[in-house]
Formats: sequence, C-alpha cells, structure tokens
Amino acid sequence: MGGGGVSHSLWTPNYGYQWDSDTQHCKDVNECETIPEACKGEMKCINHYGGYLCLPRSASVINDVHSENAAPPSAPRPRPPRPSLTASRHNACPQGYEPDGHGSCLDIDECRYRYCQHRCVNSPGSFSCQCEPGFQLASNNRSCVDVNECEMGAPCGQRCFNTYGTFICRCNQGYELDRDGFTCNDIDECSYSSYLCQFQCINEPGRFSCDCPQGYQLLGTRLCQDINECETGAHQCTEAQSCINFHGGYRCVEKNRCLEPYVQVSDNRCLCPTTNPLCREQPSSIVHRYMSITADRTVPSDVFQIQATSVYPGAYNAFQIRSGNEQGEFYIRQINNISAMLVLARPVTGPREYVLDLEMVTMNSLMSYRSSSVLRLTIFVGAYSF
Repeated sequence: MGGGGVSHSLWTPNYGYQWDSDTQHCKDVNECETIPEACKGEMKCINHYGGYLCLPRSASVINDVHSENAAPPSAPRPRPPRPSLTASRHNACPQGYEPDGHGSCLDIDECRYRYCQHRCVNSPGSFSCQCEPGFQLASNNRSCVDVNECEMGAPCGQRCFNTYGTFICRCNQGYELDRDGFTCNDIDECSYSSYLCQFQCINEPGRFSCDCPQGYQLLGTRLCQDINECETGAHQCTEAQSCINFHGGYRCVEKNRCLEPYVQVSDNRCLCPTTNPLCREQPSSIVHRYMSITADRTVPSDVFQIQATSVYPGAYNAFQIRSGNEQGEFYIRQINNISAMLVLARPVTGPREYVLDLEMVTMNSLMSYRSSSVLRLTIFVGAYSF
C-alpha cells in the first residue's frame, strides 16, 4: 500500500452484494455509505468489491472502488463457471473472485495492492509473494529478508563475507581469487621476482621460503650466511690438523708443513737455519696463512695487506709475488717501506684455490745485505657471491 504505514485495517468479507432485480445481476454494496461509522477514529472507509477497507487517512489505494459498476482495474482473467441464480443470491462469486458487473466473476488481482515487498504472483483466487535472489520470505510471507549464504554453504574456496542480497569470496594471504569468483589459487611468489631470496626461492601453498646451498645457513628469512664449521665443531679434522674455514666449507691442513731444509718453529711458521748451507739461496722463513673470498668480486679489489714484522735500519723492503700468479689474477701495490697490498686484478669464479708466495726482499746497499721471507697465502674462492 502507498502512503503512510497502516496501523490498523479491517477487511470485512461480508456478503457484500445484493440482487438487482432490474439488471438481474448481483451488485456491490457500498458499506461505506450503508454502514454508519463503518470506520471509527481517524480511519477512512474504502469500498471494495464484496467488502470494504478501514485505512489511515494518509494511506492511498491504487484503483479504489467507488462505483458499483466500475470495471476491475486488472486485465480480464479466464472466467470460472457462472454461478447459478440461486447461488448468486447468497454469495455472488467464490472467494478470490469479484463480479464484473455483467453477471460474471473475475479473478481479484491482489498484486495491485502491493502486498509483497519484492515480487507478487497472482493466481486464480489467490496470490503469492516471491523474493529476489539472495533473499527469502519472512514469516509473514510478504516481506523479504537477506539470506546469509555463508552459513548456507556458499561455494567460497577459503573465506566468505555475507552482503545484503549476495555474498563475496576472499582469499587468504598468498592466494588470489580465480575468475570464477569462488576458487582461491596459490600465488607463485618466486615467479614474480628473482630478488626474493639470495640463493633459491621455494614456492609453497600460500607462501614461499628461501633455501641456501650446502655450507650456508639462512640469515633471517632471505639471506645466506656461511657456516663456520671450525667454530661449531662440525668438522672432521684431527689433532694433528688445523681447521680452515672458507665460504661454503672448510679444509683440514697438517700442522707440520715444513719441508727440508726448513724446520718448524710454530704451527704456521717454518724457519731455514743459517747454519744449513742449503738455506743460503732460500728465503729465511715461510709463514702459512689462509683466507677466503667470494666469487665474482668487483675489481680491482684489495685482498690482503702484507706487513713487515721487523725493520733493519737503513734497509729497503720490496714486495713481490714470487709464485702462484701465473694467470695474472693478482698484483702487489706497495704502500710504504714496510707494507704492501695484494690486489685482485680480475674477477674470479669458484670454487677455486690459489696458493701465492708473497715475498718481501730486504736490502741494504751500504752493508751489501740481502735477505727475504715468504708469506705463503692460500686463498679459497667460494662458489657464490655471498
């Protein structure tokens, strides 16, 4: 019904018709005129075929009936069998029908009174209300209330959110909604960027993880850090060996590495005695050192600083690579009289191992003195740039 809300209505399905001997038909009785104070208070009386309505004065009714001969507002329906004259004197038309003023009965189209919130379906002698998709009839069989599809088995793959008249599907982190609007597909994060992980990206349902090569461990969630097996004890070196860690692994080296005519004076230092004639043409000492660098290092790059441990007055020290640099990957940059820097000249890839004899030659021209000592530097180049 249009207008204001109906606080009270009265439908009086009284016989509502009387026989018209002139026309030999049943005619509607206008109860609003024949019944004194048919509607009381602030209600107004609306005549209807076979009865009347009491409605608020602010209400309006589409196609109100005010005339006994007014044609029904709806289109003609298939006519039921015409009642006999005897029956019409008592009840002109069956329930759900109304006379057309010509002795026949027509369907009453209740839908014209807007009884239903959404859709009204008229049927012979009655009507029914229907709701739009996403709604269902309330207990009054006229109003429509929202259906919570999420509680009724909505086909969402992961998460369902009810909305007015429908629902929407959402996915958990690491998934994306398919074009069908229901299915959640895993996002392959590893395919989007090669920088997610320092070494290897592993896609997993709804997430990804990073992995490191053997000899490394995760630092945080994405970076790789070398495992120092020599510190953790995860090595197999004996008591007669020293454990040397490098990027991605370790090496066991013998503590006694001195060969004739050298004698060992410490774990990493070999001395050639001056009393031995074989030592006259040999460096006076050899010191073993080890270090590790990463692969694909930018060049030129300072690698190792050589420092003289003792200085003779008036002596001049010169530094050079005595052996192990046949391909020219390194060179010496002398800093001053007592120190020099080993420089990587060309990019190197690993895994690889260099053994360089870095010689310091000490000369004194006034005293015609010349001697040398060697730093035997073993450089391990890791397999990766980290």
